[in-house]
Amino acid sequence: MNAFHIADVVTVFVVFVMGLFAVRSFSGSDAGMPQEGEMAPTFTLPNENGVPVSLESYRGQWVVLYFYPKDRTTGCSIEARNFQRDLEKYEALHAEIVGVSLDSVESHGKFCSKDGLHFPLLSDQEAKVSKEYGVLGKILGFKMDKRITFLIGPEGRVAKVWTGVNPMLHSGQVLAELQRRQG
Repeated sequence: MNAFHIADVVTVFVVFVMGLFAVRSFSGSDAGMPQEGEMAPTFTLPNENGVPVSLESYRGQWVVLYFYPKDRTTGCSIEARNFQRDLEKYEALHAEIVGVSLDSVESHGKFCSKDGLHFPLLSDQEAKVSKEYGVLGKILGFKMDKRITFLIGPEGRVAKVWTGVNPMLHSGQVLAELQRRQG
């Protein structure tokens, strides 16, 4: 029983240290990230059906461009479901939701199907757009997008940037900002 207790303590310590390492390596600098007032970098990426989607196609509308780490993981599923739950509210504010991660088109298709998502998820497998937006990070040596959202105005300028996003609360925060701006 004593050896079991020591093994538990060692396991907890190792997990704690690995967690610190992961958070530290995943955070990092946001240098190179488009700032409020700057033009949002344009791009074209395939959606969950393999159809190319261009940021330019949303000109004249608000765009909630959110980057997330990984399809079908807890935090990412919560964030996506909350955006889906509020989709009608976004549409009423003339805003489009667009998610981006490094996952494949096929993975996005499964995520949309499983979670009932009706907004585009774009595949950035080569990480070109993620690098351009300054959201690419690493966790335990694996490349993943950081959970960062850009609110892009109808004219294509970055209106607001959220870093350190809480997936449970984020959709409400974005809606509140859109409502404030549209007054």
